[in-house]
Amino acid sequence: MWRRLSSLWSSDRSARWIALLVLVAALSMPGVTTRLYAADEVEAFSFLRSLWFDHDFSFDNEYRHLYESRVITDDGFRLTFLEPTTETGLRRNFSTIGCALLWAPFYAVADAGVRVARGLGYPVEADGYSLPYVAAVCYGSACYGVMALVLAFAIARRVLRIGGIGDAGPAAAATWAVWLGTPLLFYMYVAPPYTHAVSACTAAAFVWAWLMVRERWSPGGLAVLGALAAMMTMVREQDAFLALGPGLDFAWSLRRRPTPRLLASALAFSGAFALTFLPQAAAYLALNGRFGTSRLVSRKMSWTAPHALDVVLSPEHGYLCWTPLALLAVMGWVMMVMWRQPPSPANQDTRPLRRLGLCVLAMALSQVYVAGSVESWTVAGAFGQRRFVVLTVLLVVGLAVLYARARTRLVRLALSLAVVMSVWWNLGLMVQFGAGWMDRQRLDLSKNAYNTFVTVPRRLPEISYRYLFDRQSFYRNATTPDGKH
Repeated sequence: MWRRLSSLWSSDRSARWIALLVLVAALSMPGVTTRLYAADEVEAFSFLRSLWFDHDFSFDNEYRHLYESRVITDDGFRLTFLEPTTETGLRRNFSTIGCALLWAPFYAVADAGVRVARGLGYPVEADGYSLPYVAAVCYGSACYGVMALVLAFAIARRVLRIGGIGDAGPAAAATWAVWLGTPLLFYMYVAPPYTHAVSACTAAAFVWAWLMVRERWSPGGLAVLGALAAMMTMVREQDAFLALGPGLDFAWSLRRRPTPRLLASALAFSGAFALTFLPQAAAYLALNGRFGTSRLVSRKMSWTAPHALDVVLSPEHGYLCWTPLALLAVMGWVMMVMWRQPPSPANQDTRPLRRLGLCVLAMALSQVYVAGSVESWTVAGAFGQRRFVVLTVLLVVGLAVLYARARTRLVRLALSLAVVMSVWWNLGLMVQFGAGWMDRQRLDLSKNAYNTFVTVPRRLPEISYRYLFDRQSFYRNATTPDGKH
């Protein structure tokens, strides 16, 4: 057995890349910020705390505790969550149950540790709100972010193998670039109680399962895919639109050979989805009196997607302005559609990636559509176009394909330069956002560019020290880049 493991380690560089990624992530865990401060975070956390301690969907005591203890200080929170009620008389919660279920193992460890500590005489509250509980959720999100990256790397490797490329380098480079060059990094380390790192993980697991089952579409495989689709939807309802890609892929197979086995597989997917989705259905019924989202959420949707272009291209809130690395991934998706390779005896298809590329493009466009349909499309006050963090796995795939197609030295140099600039842009925006050096409601491209490439490098040692050893200083009155309050 040890010989086989040693052979795998020496013959496949994938194991080394994954081990390095996990090692760096483990060493960086002290960088995870363990606090709650935003309404979205409080909603998701309250789901878990209420289920664990109160065994219900009544969040009044959670909201009051967190508001009165000044964990959240925005008076708008009181007006939105502590005064009105839902159709069933409970407090509103626009979040979903998925993160609570996935955070629960970490929360359980924290609860057990707190009770042991109290038994040994340490003065820590076993109330579900104290630091160990909050830290468990934050570290849980960071761990799910790491899992998303590991899965994304494995998925990119599989996609490249379909295209006839066995080198692990492009997938590894793409994984590191997406980790450092997109808002996933922010939602793993700076604001982990948001749902986005968990969302990236469930989406990656769903895509991985899709690639595993798509060759045979067995009923058992589709049942697993249906369960993962439900879990993905329970983390963030918008993520359900990602099922469009595998749906198109399955429809293509069904059109070519509509066998009873494929129809049985479709039923297995539906049944597994419905069964796994029962906890969220129960939450909907308890909160809203029906099997659906709050009517307040429904009213915010304009299904003609009037903001689809804005959510991508707006210089104030557009995804490509916040995350230019995504443009490189888009180029990779297009290359998947155009990819050709010589036929072989084992595979006479000269376009093995075309179908996958079309499905990936459909999945990405589905998120543009749903994000562009929301009235609050700007997600003002949040870091980046956070609703697109779910595309992490697809970004890794697209960028890996682009790396693999960079054949000449000049093209590789240009691509590397573009990636480095995109990564630094993301890191620079994170520093400005955290230190209060920018308008958190919108980008000012010229000002942000100056701060990113001039101010941040000059003050990086100071900012790094504060983040590692005096993180509370970021929560006090913000200072401008010149040091003034």
